[in-house]
Formats: sequence, C-alpha cells, structure tokens
Amino acid sequence: MAFTAKTLTLAIAASAMLGLSAVAAEAARCGKSAAGFEAWKAEFAREAAANGVGQRGLAALAGTRYSTKTIGVDRAVRKAFSGSVDSFMKRRGGAAIISKGRSLKKQNAALFASIEKRYGVPAGPLLAIWGMETGFGAAMGNQNTVSAVATLAYDCRRPEFFTNHLYGALKLVDRGGLSAGSVGAAHGEIGHTQFLPANVLKYGVDGNGDGRVDLRNKADALASTANFLRGHGYGGGPASANRGAIAGWNAASVYQQAIIIMADAIDGG
Repeated sequence: MAFTAKTLTLAIAASAMLGLSAVAAEAARCGKSAAGFEAWKAEFAREAAANGVGQRGLAALAGTRYSTKTIGVDRAVRKAFSGSVDSFMKRRGGAAIISKGRSLKKQNAALFASIEKRYGVPAGPLLAIWGMETGFGAAMGNQNTVSAVATLAYDCRRPEFFTNHLYGALKLVDRGGLSAGSVGAAHGEIGHTQFLPANVLKYGVDGNGDGRVDLRNKADALASTANFLRGHGYGGGPASANRGAIAGWNAASVYQQAIIIMADAIDGG
C-alpha cells in the first residue's frame, strides 16, 4: 500500500515521546542512492545507542538493506493521490469496499459496537480505512519493515519524518512488538490498517484482550485506528462530520473525501 501520510504533525509528538534530541536526529547525513547507506547506518547506530535503543533494536538496524522498491513507491506517491475523487474511488475499488464493508459490519457487529462504545468511532470509517489500506487484510505488504523505514530515514526527501519512525521501529523491536524480519508495506506501514511504527507506539491498543498489541490482528488494528481517530478529534457521529480527524489519518484531499463517502455509505446501508 502506498504511503498515506499518517501525519507530519505526529513526527513532532513522536520525537518528544521517544526522547530523540534534535542534534542526534540531524547528525547522520542523508543520501540519494544506496552508495552511502552502510556508512549512514553505522553513524545512525551510534546515535540510536546514545538515545536508548537496545541490543535487539541495534541488531535489527544492522541487518537492514537499502530498499530500491521503497524508493520507487515513494517517488510515485503523489501520482497515487491525483485526479478527482470519482476517479480515485474507481481506481481503489470504492464500490467493492462499500459492499464488503457493509457485510463485515454485520459479521463483526459485537466488535464494532465495543470499539464505538470505547472510542466514539463508528464502524463506517474504520471499515473504509481498512478496505482502502489493505483490502480488508488481503494485502498487508511483503517488504521488510525496518529496512523500509531505515531507507526512508536515510533518503534525503523526508529524513526527519522517517527518522522518528525508524526510532519507533527500533523501539518496537526492543519491546518485542516487531521483529527484525517483520514485513509490511513499502513505507514501513504495519498491519490491517497500515500504521507507521511511531504511531503504533502512540496509538496502538490491545483490541482482543490478549495482553499484547499486534496490528496484524484485526481487532487490535481496528481498535488502534479508532484510538488514532479519537486522538485527532473524532467526536462521534458520521465521518462526514469529522473530516479533520480523517485528515489526521491521511493528508490527501481525495483520500479524505473517498473515506467519508464510503464510511457514510457503510454506516447508512
């Protein structure tokens, strides 16, 4: 799944949460090709160790490889959100998402009722995001998560933003919430609804009551998505009344409009 913003403002919050100093974040120089990646990794590893990343996280960083596929997807991301909302929805299968979303809402009524009671977010926007991001879990990605985020933290396009998510990924490895071999989408997004690592740390919750947060579990992923939307101002009611919260999930206007259309159709069907 193409990168979906998951928001630039979170980079600031994640930085404070993870205790990353501005000096350390800027110390490792970015690059525009694979040529300098190994040297950058060595420099970043020293910074990471100084900022509290443990041995498991450092070992995961050491094992990363420069991902040319991630770079290719990243360079095409603007095109993915181009055109009208109608054309965007056709490309992304909006009608099918609405149809399957209505069916899944009925099949998982107890789960969605529990999530709405806890977070104030109805089923519609959660199902619309779930369908849009991974086809309801059918396509969660096959790229190494730590390598993808490390590549983007090294790349000169948005190193500050992805440095925070690289620290998030390494912290997750340290805590056992992610492994060095974990796979996801090309920008390092994780699970059914595609969370970036620092957002897992901030908004990830245990939705199925097993005592752990695993966004490859649909209950955890949907509850975490609801927690994210609530954290961005979702105040109950339909998605059309909460566009600001939807914008927190994705900065692209056509994406926001599509989610609102699908969510309201799912909840109204």
